Amino acid sequence: MGIAISSLIPKKEISLTDLCGKSLAVDSSNVLYQFLSSIRQSDGTPLMDSKQRVTSHLMGLSTRIPKLMSEGIKLCFIFDGKPPALKFKESQIREERKVIAESRFKKAMSKRDVDSMLKYSKQFTRLNKSITEESKKFIEALGLPVIQAPSEAEAQASFMAKQRDVYGVVSQDTDSLIYSAPRLIRNLTISPRRKVKGIYTTNHPELIELKTVLDNLKINREQLLAISILVGTDYNPKGVKGIGPKKALKLVKEHRTPNKIFSEINPPFDWKSISSTFKNMPVLKKYNLKWSEPNISKIVDILSSHDFSENNINRLIEKLDSKEKGLSNWVN
Repeated sequence: MGIAISSLIPKKEISLTDLCGKSLAVDSSNVLYQFLSSIRQSDGTPLMDSKQRVTSHLMGLSTRIPKLMSEGIKLCFIFDGKPPALKFKESQIREERKVIAESRFKKAMSKRDVDSMLKYSKQFTRLNKSITEESKKFIEALGLPVIQAPSEAEAQASFMAKQRDVYGVVSQDTDSLIYSAPRLIRNLTISPRRKVKGIYTTNHPELIELKTVLDNLKINREQLLAISILVGTDYNPKGVKGIGPKKALKLVKEHRTPNKIFSEINPPFDWKSISSTFKNMPVLKKYNLKWSEPNISKIVDILSSHDFSENNINRLIEKLDSKEKGLSNWVN
């Protein structure tokens, strides 16, 4: 879900060239969900091989990630570990919604209602262990580092950014700002053109800098966390009824400290537990960031085992040619 504060946050449009030579930590589940949700057939069913195994994630990884690599961008992928206890209830709610959406999808399929099938199919996307492990193997075959976080990937990625081991965090969600990531990059891995309600829109990469956010809103990090809790996080999805981003910002400026804010509001949840979860999220402090040349034979084995055509595989290999623009600059 992420945190619903995007409307408050100043964003700067950038180009891929601006990121050339920079290391970026990718929130893997966020990106893989993008691929699984958006790379589908016209009736909403995901791409699959002859054995009915989902391949949408591999299609996304094999087409969009090499493009970024060829631009000289050094990606490393961070995978979620054990979710915090506070997230358990929200996970249950999400699964219930997916079951309902899947039921509606099947009804639409029985009626051959393609539009409804496409609509509901995206609502029960699941990232299972098989897809996750296969994605890790493919990413490693591309020569990119894979980091297994002990808990939330965005917390791990943000820690690495704070340590200056990476330039910023790649995600569509704004949670990394709450974990004090100095920079968040959005729209990096999604398709440059996207169809929304029948209209094609152009997506440009966006840079969000924490310092700029705080300066622009005239608040500190503690107050940004308070705003997030007020509007809703993964640990209290609905937030406080009747409070949106603008009202939350106003309340924070009026009452200044979280204790005063939540004493005034008396929220229907334990805000201190939520705050503590964000502040004390476990992270891996020793990790290995090593980029290497792509392992072409492994890449071919993985893709060919899922019925990728020879032409598609050859196009990918051409993109990964170390003589291409930028690629030779980041191998260490």
